[in-house]
Amino acid sequence: MEQLTLGISEKSETIIIADGLNGFRIELVKKIGSNDISELIDVSEVLVKKYSESAKLTKKTITKYFNKNTFPFIARYNNKIIGYIIGVPLEYFRKEGWAHYDKNLGECNTIYTYAFVVKEKFQKRGGYSKSLKKIYLNWVRKQNYNFITGHTELGIAKNFSSDTETVKIFPEWYGSKVSFEYYRRPIKKEISS
Repeated sequence: MEQLTLGISEKSETIIIADGLNGFRIELVKKIGSNDISELIDVSEVLVKKYSESAKLTKKTITKYFNKNTFPFIARYNNKIIGYIIGVPLEYFRKEGWAHYDKNLGECNTIYTYAFVVKEKFQKRGGYSKSLKKIYLNWVRKQNYNFITGHTELGIAKNFSSDTETVKIFPEWYGSKVSFEYYRRPIKKEISS
């Protein structure tokens, strides 16, 4: 049944990008459905614990990040959502002040990683986070984007690749009480991490 107030259908429309034998699968979300909203909100609690309540997905904000202009991938384990990563063309953020620090704004060659989160129970275990990230990066590369950007805690981006550069440091990022860096990473033909 269609939810008229939010324009959200009952069932998500997804494309399976990777399907493992152990019950792990990664899907590209074409249209979010009400069947997945509460699980996605639950996963976003990881961000609330680490940063602030403003990082949490809600029924009102979910369509801002899961829509036809974004590239949201979800990871499922035994049919339950355990994580997600959301890519967005940089131009989607042209009204945001931070986006103007990026020389590629307007070039249509950059994907901004809005969020990358995996439930604590599945972090650093079984390769779930690494697999989700690798599949996302490879998918972005196949769409002919040249750069991946995003915000991460200060010092983390240097671990991505030797070509990753810090574009701008933000001493406080939306009330998180943690310094963040805006990074840019070129996409190579073959991605190793």
